[in-house]
Amino acid sequence: MREHDALPFEKSALLLRATKGKAGCETTVGKDHSVTWNLTLIGVAVKGETDESRTSRRADTTSYLSVSCHGTFWYATNRSVDSLGKAFLVCRHTLIVKEQLDLLRRFPLSDTSLAIRNNLPRRSAENARIVSMTHSHLNSHYDAVIIGAGAAGLSCALGLVREWEKSQEPNHSPEEMPSVLVLSKVQPLRSHTGSAEGGIAASLGNIEPDNWQWHYRDTIKGGDWLVDQDAAKILTQEAPHTVIQLEHDGVAFSRTEDGHIAQRKFGGHTANGEKPVRRVAYAADRIGHQILHTLWQQCQRYDTIHFADEWYVTDLVVEGLNVPSADGDSPRVCGIVAMEEASGTLQSIEAPSVVLATGGAGRVYHTTSNSWDLTGDGMALALAAGLQLEDIEFMQFHPTGLAHTGILLSEAARGEGGVLRNSDLEPFMQRYAPGVGDLAARDVVARAIQQEVAEGRGVADPLTPDSPRDCVWLDLRSIEKERLEEALPEVCSTVREFAGLDPAKDLIPIKPTAHYTMGGIPVSLDGSVYCIMENKPKPAPVQGLKAAGECSCVSVHGANRLGANSLLDAVVFGTRSGRSIAETLRLHHPLPGQNTSAKTLATALAARTASIDALLSQARGSAISTPTDTISGDTTSADIAHASDSATASDNPYKLMNDVGIMMESHIGVSCDATSISSAIDQLENTFIPRAQRLTLHDASRTFNQELCAIMEARNLVHVALAMAVATLNRQESRGSLYRRDYPDRDDEHFLSHSFTATDGTVLHKPVVIDDYPPQKRIY
Repeated sequence: MREHDALPFEKSALLLRATKGKAGCETTVGKDHSVTWNLTLIGVAVKGETDESRTSRRADTTSYLSVSCHGTFWYATNRSVDSLGKAFLVCRHTLIVKEQLDLLRRFPLSDTSLAIRNNLPRRSAENARIVSMTHSHLNSHYDAVIIGAGAAGLSCALGLVREWEKSQEPNHSPEEMPSVLVLSKVQPLRSHTGSAEGGIAASLGNIEPDNWQWHYRDTIKGGDWLVDQDAAKILTQEAPHTVIQLEHDGVAFSRTEDGHIAQRKFGGHTANGEKPVRRVAYAADRIGHQILHTLWQQCQRYDTIHFADEWYVTDLVVEGLNVPSADGDSPRVCGIVAMEEASGTLQSIEAPSVVLATGGAGRVYHTTSNSWDLTGDGMALALAAGLQLEDIEFMQFHPTGLAHTGILLSEAARGEGGVLRNSDLEPFMQRYAPGVGDLAARDVVARAIQQEVAEGRGVADPLTPDSPRDCVWLDLRSIEKERLEEALPEVCSTVREFAGLDPAKDLIPIKPTAHYTMGGIPVSLDGSVYCIMENKPKPAPVQGLKAAGECSCVSVHGANRLGANSLLDAVVFGTRSGRSIAETLRLHHPLPGQNTSAKTLATALAARTASIDALLSQARGSAISTPTDTISGDTTSADIAHASDSATASDNPYKLMNDVGIMMESHIGVSCDATSISSAIDQLENTFIPRAQRLTLHDASRTFNQELCAIMEARNLVHVALAMAVATLNRQESRGSLYRRDYPDRDDEHFLSHSFTATDGTVLHKPVVIDDYPPQKRIY
């Protein structure tokens, strides 16, 4: 039987899963033979990765139909292997459709009599076509509200509904399922997860021998023994299943020649602590895009998961901390107050379960790989509610940010064979990490770069030759050009577009860029938020409140995250959080208004409404006095009086965030000391926080007033920056990503513990969980 040619993936492609033996799709082969399939949407294929459709060849009867787009035509290539592995069928079909998702419901038949029915479970046929992802009106009550629509938030939503389905009768109706609201200040497919490039770590062992115990040990060592080992064990044990589940959901991983998920080397990942191992599953260098789109598509299968895009959460309402609980019980979440960005309308939403999945706080620094919206909102909401931030002093600086832009050049570049060189073209990492060289942990590489620059072996950015010699070279010239373009298309595109260089021929200037917040909102192994109190042995959980992803701290990263563990953390612990909510709802499904939440939420809504009205009135030149709350950003009459100052009138939130970032970078960057940290605290307390409170609007309109959101973001950012600085001053040692020039050594005797920083500057500590690997000297 002759195999038809497959078309290249010139644009993004839908993936459908085909199961043989069910009605819905019939492929006729020859005169007397046909195969029947049932097709279900499972994801989007990587664009431009290969010259033909790659599939997973399995021993069972499942195969994949890859559908690629070329102009207005869709091409479907189906490869399958029957259960005996004897008959290999390949058929090509040309489809003409109006919209991408219409492919699921209607298109002309090809000459091979292909017919596909819409077979998406949980979403009815009339709702299969998605007209809008944004709700202009939200209900006043949901069973669960998830703030953030990246990998952690979407995994939480899926974990919740899938866990709920497991316990239900086969013929239950969608109305019986919990109502879930996923609320995001950006459209979900613009979440920062989409920018993740390198891969997701899992000991699949597809290329060479590997096991979860090696991954477990590498994670602990990478975090400089500040990792809670019970959490790291869960992360690494569940990693292979997590990656396989993502593949089943539709993530189009890069493949080996025999059809397995391809894996590459990454910094700090080793075989039994010795040589680097290929542990990181990838999709070229666009894995975040793949995972984000796949998780979002899976969420679209469920009518019970609602999306509210471009809604900004202004308040997290918790009773029992700042607001006393009416019944005197332990702290519990009541819900949130949120603002629709399109209209400026404020609304309170009651929910017995709230999940914070808002991402990191990279915008605290000027040079950062993070998107502009990562201003630490979730962390600031927790601080404002009276909670603490755990290990917030640990900010990871990724070694290879494109010079003076902060744009990330994936660690995959070094995993594929890239080399760091100084001004003498010496591959200097062999001096700092003789065992693994350029594939040492990120903090080791970042400090090595800083040391090379400090000793006069740095280089200037070729685009600005008169700039400081604060960069080094990334050399990709040894990688075969075809492999370079295939494995690192995003890196190549970034270098060409933003540096004007050819990565196959030119040296690329790089310097460390703020990349990942290791600390965040303290959570237990099921994602439950808690706080610790002085002289009390046990943490105090906040009933109904959870967090997942980069804004949280389950402490699997410790003082320094291993590359490719972030997506794994988001999916594993996001899913666990969702499952935990499903279990809680199954045992106790509270009704709206069943407790005092409605009254507490009404009070919070009134206070926030007055605050927003005051900001809008300032733009009109009218002074309105409102109560103050230094964390939540409410405005006082004294603040309004300052608005008349010429300096205040010319200020804006974007300038403020830029100034804070420059200050933090120079005072609490890759290295710092007590003098620089104290100076940062002084500037934050006496300059930047007052500036943030005096910010005024230049436009009184409520409709799409981006400056209104930016002011709240700026106020969030300065308070997270202050917590970060206070925690840094308190930790008098160097560990992982934190290097203090005045305390250059790690101090396990006094600081083998997690820090918990509150908004009043109080810092408490909790011991690290050590199960299997006691602290050792960390050498690469």
